Amino acid sequence: MSLTTDPKGYWTDLTVAEKGVSVGVVLFAAALLFSLLTGGLAPTYFLYLVGLAGMYALLSLGLNSQWGFSGLINFSVAAFFGIGAYGTALASASGSPIAGGLPPVVGLLAALALATMLALFIGIPTLRLRADYLAIASIGLAEVVRIIVRNQDDWTNGSAGVRGIPSFFEGWPVLETLPETLPTLVFGSGPGATVLNAPFWQALLNVGLVLAFVGLCYLVLRRAHRSPWGRVLRTIRSDEDLARALGKNTYGFKMQSFVLGSLIMALAGVFYAHLNLYVSPGDLDPITTFYVWVAVILGGSGSNRGALFGGVVIVAIREGTRALPVDAAPMRLLFIGLIIVFLMRFRPQGVLPPQKELIWPGTVDETPQQPDSGVRETKAGEQ
Repeated sequence: MSLTTDPKGYWTDLTVAEKGVSVGVVLFAAALLFSLLTGGLAPTYFLYLVGLAGMYALLSLGLNSQWGFSGLINFSVAAFFGIGAYGTALASASGSPIAGGLPPVVGLLAALALATMLALFIGIPTLRLRADYLAIASIGLAEVVRIIVRNQDDWTNGSAGVRGIPSFFEGWPVLETLPETLPTLVFGSGPGATVLNAPFWQALLNVGLVLAFVGLCYLVLRRAHRSPWGRVLRTIRSDEDLARALGKNTYGFKMQSFVLGSLIMALAGVFYAHLNLYVSPGDLDPITTFYVWVAVILGGSGSNRGALFGGVVIVAIREGTRALPVDAAPMRLLFIGLIIVFLMRFRPQGVLPPQKELIWPGTVDETPQQPDSGVRETKAGEQ
């Protein structure tokens, strides 16, 4: 069923959880629209939240391609995120102690190269062993990267962080100056008027960038999930001995999955650096890894759409609690803890577990409910 050709049939074909999520998304979007129109939410801050949600969606997709596809336990999400952020910052920022001044695209490539090397460094000695060895090694890796970033002043500026990071579009022919050339729009009058000026257009450009990143990664992972490669990974996750008995090089497949997920996490770090224009060792705290794991479990391990949903929910909890009239930090952990408890109790498979995305939709839609003719009639030449 297609949403455009048969909306009613498409809605009927959804599961109860999918219907609930769809209604929740519509209500959430309506609440955001109402806040924008009434001035309760500044447009630039709204776009910043969208960018942050996209960043967490990227991190969740990266972890899902490791844990959800292959069963690889990676507790160093913050490390690969930090490698991406610091990789591009040290290459392109004016305040970089080792390089700086290079185009952001070069910083992107440098960050992805560093993430690949780090993934191979941690994956080569551990992926032949049991999954818990990778978990232990990844915890150590995350702390080693964080301590190096915090203490190596001559490489990373230490606890002062890296400033002077340019926009991702700096040096591009048209996009660099596009926000300044667009007109300033004013809606309303007085102090509560909504003004759309250069910072808004710049934020809109950043949102377009992260949505492009998320869309590209989602399409690649969705196709990979349904491909023979993805089926091998799911077999490895379910029964590695079976995959090995079928002649599959499980070590090679797990390495490919681990590197792919690490690259996506580094991509999230690259976007964050050029969105925030400043990175510090605090961005590599273990709480980032914790949030991303919760997002993947919330959405449903192995589900790409679940990873997207989980990333958005985490940002909604993180930023939504700032409006509470109490200290927000403990409230975030309280809400996330409650989510984990309810999920483990009532829906351990996640809100949107992988179902239809495991197979091509056309295969389902084109399969007849009943055969046109029986085997006996076919052999006899009857129709």
